[in-house]
Amino acid sequence: MHSATSPVVTKPSGRRPRAPGWPRFDALLRRAPCDAQGIARIAARQIYILPTAMGLGLGLVLTLMLVGSLNYQNNLGLLFTFLFAAVALVAMHHTWYALLGLRVQARGGAPVFAGQRASFGVDVHNDRRGPRGDLVVRVGSEDHPPVYLPGLDLARVQVGLPTARRGWLALPEVRIDTRYPLGLFRAWCYARTEARVLVYPSPARQAPELPLAPARRLGAEGGLGQGAGDFVGSRGYRPGDPPRHLDWKALARGRGLVTKQFGGDQAVEVWLDLRQVQGSDLEGRLAQLCRQVLDAAGQGLAFGLRLPGLEIPLGLGEEHRQRCLAALATYGHG
Repeated sequence: MHSATSPVVTKPSGRRPRAPGWPRFDALLRRAPCDAQGIARIAARQIYILPTAMGLGLGLVLTLMLVGSLNYQNNLGLLFTFLFAAVALVAMHHTWYALLGLRVQARGGAPVFAGQRASFGVDVHNDRRGPRGDLVVRVGSEDHPPVYLPGLDLARVQVGLPTARRGWLALPEVRIDTRYPLGLFRAWCYARTEARVLVYPSPARQAPELPLAPARRLGAEGGLGQGAGDFVGSRGYRPGDPPRHLDWKALARGRGLVTKQFGGDQAVEVWLDLRQVQGSDLEGRLAQLCRQVLDAAGQGLAFGLRLPGLEIPLGLGEEHRQRCLAALATYGHG
């Protein structure tokens, strides 16, 4: 992992540099905007259409048929030429019409760790009574199987993006293609989305030992304070755990040996502080904190998190774990 002060060396690409004042062709394409609910509706001027290789081949064949029929004054040849041309024009209209009026909405999936694939759900709504066939949702360069969309129905397609760094990963747009009904033309459109997925830091393989400290619940003379007998959670069985603390009901359900934890068992607490993590690279220090959060949660310990400008109090459970990981993911990103 490079530090923030490491020089970045770029290799010459061998391509001619683009003039500074020239806009990119991709920026000139029209995209369907999102409304307040995050839904994009495909309008007529936002659909692009071009002939496929099969369509170009058919056009060449029709041109040869037209020239030959005119040269030999073959009325039957002219009839078939114009008939096939009419079929191609109707197919072009249906290809364009298959995208008109579609409503597209994308939603972000569950948080992931950096290096894993982020999942998004793309809903395609059909407000017409007629079906729409051969709809392909594309994200980046990835293709997904075609979707058949019945009338007055919706289809949900799961798409994914690779992740490389922590923070919010946005899905700025999706592309929908179709070659329905004959494959002679390909129509496509772009729909903007507001979906995003939270990416946690990639946990380090190794991290310093957890900074264990006596729990503040212990009295001044070492006795247990108020709430010592309260149930605070469960954890996996460890050799030496008293049998009276085993959760026999969980064993009967097939969950294995689980030990109940009470207030009196919680004799330590853990404070994870970014300022106490060694290292000059911020991302490396956050990766170590991420590993410590996972270790503390896995051991069933009460832990808190301290970051510059933010302190998450002591807590337990999956919700507390996700809150701490989210704080690490968004730290320094505003």
